[in-house]
Amino acid sequence: MLDPRETERRNPRTASIDLASPIEIVDLINAEDSSVAAAVATQRDQIARAVEIAERTFRAGGRLFYVGAGTSGRLGVLDASECPPTFGSAPEMVQGIIAGGLPALTRAQEGAEDIVENGAKEMDAHGVGKNDFVVGIAASGTTPYVGAALERAAELGASTAIVACSPPPRDLVAKVTVAIVPIVGPEVVTGSTRMKAGTATKLVLNTITTAAMIRLGKTFGNLMVDLRATNNKLIDRSERIVMEVCGVTREEAAILLDRAGKSVKTAIVIQKKGVSREEAEKLLAENGGVVRRVIPGAPPPIIG
Repeated sequence: MLDPRETERRNPRTASIDLASPIEIVDLINAEDSSVAAAVATQRDQIARAVEIAERTFRAGGRLFYVGAGTSGRLGVLDASECPPTFGSAPEMVQGIIAGGLPALTRAQEGAEDIVENGAKEMDAHGVGKNDFVVGIAASGTTPYVGAALERAAELGASTAIVACSPPPRDLVAKVTVAIVPIVGPEVVTGSTRMKAGTATKLVLNTITTAAMIRLGKTFGNLMVDLRATNNKLIDRSERIVMEVCGVTREEAAILLDRAGKSVKTAIVIQKKGVSREEAEKLLAENGGVVRRVIPGAPPPIIG
């Protein structure tokens, strides 16, 4: 009997890929990948709904949890781990949970996704509650670990979502707050969901967190004003952002950042409003951390 899941179907366009030359294989893979963005675009309303839930979650002091197994779990952990350095968010704000735990990040724990009860146990262990948002990631739409986590999260009062590249069971879709299902079709290598399904999943997760963080005021225009300057590259970026927005020299930007406790958005408010660090932080707090509410007008235009 043929497997009904989209992610397990054979792709007729790549049936003879083992006879292809290196350049032909590259072209075949690229041709398949080119369809991914369009598949994600079909879910724009659902993704926007997830963004709204994530923003509401964060404003209520809640957390966003990604739950998955294998590639899906790794992508969730990846997206969660990139939020603090990019947006200056607390590590607890976005968390990735993967079946099999940390060892599964670097070495496959294939049986972990079938231990159904562990998905529910993780929700209890993390104290999931009504202010939280749990996003299950399952390329096939049928991962038992993910389904159990979502069911338990809903019981605990959390908002829930499923991200899948094959239609999930109807009973699961009926239980989640939002279902995001970009159908990318069969993979180049049958069942290898680290490919198109993985790419689609990464696009969805990136969009949810990036859009929610923008809504929280983590950017000024498209400038990353809440980053954490934890290495030389980010220190340089911080100074360049202050230079561009405030029209100051690098030396002046460095001094402003020192006065602001290394916070880019605080440095901008200090310079633009002519206030102290304490006053700048108070203004930002009163305006939900959104620089544009404190300083009307757009950032300077891009030059060159």
